[in-house]
Amino acid sequence: MADYLPFTRPSIDEETIESVAEVLRSGWITTGPKVAEFEKRLADYLGGGRFLRSFLHATGALEEALVIAGVKPGDEVIVPAMTFAASANVVLRLGAKPVLVDVDLKTRALNMDQAAAAVTGKTRAIMPVHLNGLAADLDAVYALAKKHGLRVVEDAAQAIGTSYKGRKIGSFGDLVVFSFHANKNLTTIEGGAVSLADAEETRQLETLRFHGITKHSDGTMDVTRPASKHNMTDVAAAVGLGQLKHLDEFNKKRRDLAYRYLDLLGDEKLGVVPARGDQGHSWHMFTLLPRYNRACPDRKTLRERMHARGIGLGIHYQALNQFSLYRNMGYREGQFPNAERIGLETVTLPLFPAMALADVERVRAALAACLEMG
Repeated sequence: MADYLPFTRPSIDEETIESVAEVLRSGWITTGPKVAEFEKRLADYLGGGRFLRSFLHATGALEEALVIAGVKPGDEVIVPAMTFAASANVVLRLGAKPVLVDVDLKTRALNMDQAAAAVTGKTRAIMPVHLNGLAADLDAVYALAKKHGLRVVEDAAQAIGTSYKGRKIGSFGDLVVFSFHANKNLTTIEGGAVSLADAEETRQLETLRFHGITKHSDGTMDVTRPASKHNMTDVAAAVGLGQLKHLDEFNKKRRDLAYRYLDLLGDEKLGVVPARGDQGHSWHMFTLLPRYNRACPDRKTLRERMHARGIGLGIHYQALNQFSLYRNMGYREGQFPNAERIGLETVTLPLFPAMALADVERVRAALAACLEMG
């Protein structure tokens, strides 16, 4: 289908492609000068005088950020029930317990009243998720953390370029984790990073991302802990450097497209639209809760009909308690009504920088036809 419109597509220019070829020709393709340059430029972009360390993928970055936060077996970490599975899976991998709480239907952010009620003597950290590029209520999150002496590990996988009250996510706060997966606003194909303020914790993070090794000036090394391997490659960093040049441009285009969706869908006749946010919203995704009916009773039917019209719809995400792993932990249906409704009904509409505003109009018209609502 030549004019098929997927829900996302990366934008990689020829200059970036050539820079990757140059890295391949150089003979230094794993962690090297390009990674160092990417980390510096990204830290400069975020501002705030932070330390920035890159990772092979965001899942590893998130897990090691929890280690830095002191999460140990038997601890608890508060996590929203509506997020990608990795957010909670990494907690389990450390032998800790993800304590799930519901989210707001439109912002997808943690319900802070429920988060406060979930704090126990075992709680070690809280993990706000900036889902779809909209910043969580960080004032409330950090106030709760301060009250109970908790660490904050921000899952900013979808929030590169997002701002909160005029400050870029990652320019402040405790431990902030980004993803650069292929579908993110900035991609390194696969990749992630942690932004943090403490020099000693940064040193620990460096050992955690590469076998627990500390290198000495005489060329020898020591292994101080049984760590894994998460180092980014120079090939990936070259892609990231090319992407970083266009990030603000990409995010502006995403906002323009999202605002057009809101113009066309804001009456909510076709479904519940997400919270608008402000200019700090980076609009990683635009999700809709369609108004299903007898003519179009469910998501499966809608996706099939849209696909037949040349438009792809994604699903982001199922609620965590809808997975057998978390059901086996004792979480049950009905505990998180907002997250569960999102998980069962939501569709992700096409949104990527190469789209035109006319594509948004095409999506709206197709939705109306497929839902048979005019």
